Amino acid sequence: MTRYTYYPGCTLKTTAKNFEDSTLASSEVLGIELVEPERWNCCGTVHALATDDVMHHLASIRNMIRVEELKAADKVDNKKMVTLCAMCYNTLKRANNVFNSDSDKKKKIHDIMYREDLKYSGGVEIVHLLEILREEGWDKVKSAVKKPLKGLKIAPYYGCLLLRPRGIGIDDTDNPRILEDLIESLGGEIVDFSHKQKCCGSYHTVQMKEAVADLSHNILKQAEDAGANILITACPLCEYNLGPRQSQIKKQYPSFDSIPVVYFTQLMALAFGLGEEATAFEANKPDPMPLLTEVGLMEK
Repeated sequence: MTRYTYYPGCTLKTTAKNFEDSTLASSEVLGIELVEPERWNCCGTVHALATDDVMHHLASIRNMIRVEELKAADKVDNKKMVTLCAMCYNTLKRANNVFNSDSDKKKKIHDIMYREDLKYSGGVEIVHLLEILREEGWDKVKSAVKKPLKGLKIAPYYGCLLLRPRGIGIDDTDNPRILEDLIESLGGEIVDFSHKQKCCGSYHTVQMKEAVADLSHNILKQAEDAGANILITACPLCEYNLGPRQSQIKKQYPSFDSIPVVYFTQLMALAFGLGEEATAFEANKPDPMPLLTEVGLMEK
């Protein structure tokens, strides 16, 4: 087992618990041990774009100190921080880049955080779980499959923060393949569609529900028109806007036909032959169980 520091972020402990449960179970199958720090805090949610901002980087940097503490205590094997939420990944990685590229901000951050037991070195590497899977090798993922995802026509949805900006994203911004490679290794059918990198509406879901429903409808409709019967994502906010938000979409587009939206790790857990506690599909809306039962991947 390779031990990595695991940063869950806030949502995976609440509304996206199915993301965490399926991740921990499927990672163990692959010999990946995710070690959660005892004292992690919110990443700050979004990366600050103001050039003179320092305060908004502190939350992210404090989490990186937790990685160095675990490494110093020999509780992990490296200084990689594995993330799941696309927004956490983007926020943490960009804050780390600022720290390592701007000596003035680096000094200010150290001055403000003088009470920490460790002085952050800048040596932590922020990685997404998908990057770890790619590093481990798709053949390793394929060898763990007990129930190939036959019958699933899967649309890979990246959204914004896994791929942008250039230099931060986990794959080629214009032509990503990492989710497609995962789908292929799990035995599913890849459905390429034009809107896999389009924004779902993000936090506008709070005060602009109709606008978000429009954006999400466009994404889901393109996936369905391309032949998909299920969509996967790596972002809890995207999962909400594309999944539970379908009730709003149906009000605005009565002819819209629902399509299940799940986390990529849930399909990993399913393909690895893990139980219902690991796949955790009961938390997904719309319910994916009718489709999974229909194609013979789940029992009634």
